[in-house]
This record gives sequence, structure tokens and C-alpha cells, in this order.
Amino acid sequence: MSQQELPQEGFKKLESFLGTSLDASSRNESSLIKVLYEAQHIFGYLPREVVFFIGEKLNVPVSKIHGVISFYSFFTTTPKGRNQVKICLGTACFVRGAEKIARALESRLGIKIGGTTPDKRYSLEALRCVGACGLAPVVLVNDKVYGKVVEEDMGSVLEQNQ
Repeated sequence: MSQQELPQEGFKKLESFLGTSLDASSRNESSLIKVLYEAQHIFGYLPREVVFFIGEKLNVPVSKIHGVISFYSFFTTTPKGRNQVKICLGTACFVRGAEKIARALESRLGIKIGGTTPDKRYSLEALRCVGACGLAPVVLVNDKVYGKVVEEDMGSVLEQNQ
């Protein structure tokens, strides 16, 4: 996908962010994470063209940017669905049946963990711990936490987040 195929409005927003949020002296490697965060918020992910754009604007090598993207699990270079479904597979959740819930979600959505539905409605991810062990097993959909879930809950949880 070329920059021409990505929404030009996104590049304009990112350019505006660079101009209003960063003074000229801070447009460098020290502001990289902040800029990547904003770019991912604008585009939904960090496509190649956006990475090159950021490298040019911050005067940071693309290899360095890819190193940061690959180090932090928050960043992604692949498009995600409108709804981010995350299942905690940490110890407490796992012991309380999170793996069965993960398999139920994979079956219901028709994708494996790490995938996105063809209609881009849902992405499914596994997390190691969300810090809500008392609510185990836990599923997050976008910013909403669902605790003490069972397989049968997954249909209604997904329906609430279409």
C-alpha cells in the first residue's frame, strides 16, 4: 500500500501533531515513542509508509524505528479490527479455564489468536496478565473488562461490541 492509498488526512493529522506537540529541538529519537503512539492512534496500525514518513520527519533511521516497534508489544504493523478482543492467559485465568474461552473465541470468530476477521470487525489477541486475577478468567474488548467469563458468555460479549 502506498502513501497515496493511505488516507491523506492521516498524514496531515500526524504532520499537525509533529508541529503542535513537538518543538523543533525535540523532533528526534527522544520523541519517537510519542510519535509512534500518535501515528498508530491515527492509522490504527503502523504501515510501512507511515514508518518512513516518521523516520524522515524525525531524522531517525527506519531500522531504529522498527527496533522500537518490535520491542513494544503495543505497536503493530498489521491492521487490526475495530474491536480488539483480548483474552488473558496468565496463571490465574489459565487455571480458571481461559484456554477453553480462547478456543471458543477462535471458533466463534473463525480466526486464530493473533488474527483479524476478514471484515476487520474483530482482532483476537492473548495477553499474559492484565492484573485482574480476582476476576479470572478475564476477556477485554477494547477498553471494557469482562470478568469471571465462561464460554457461553462469549456470544453476548461479542454482540455488545459490534
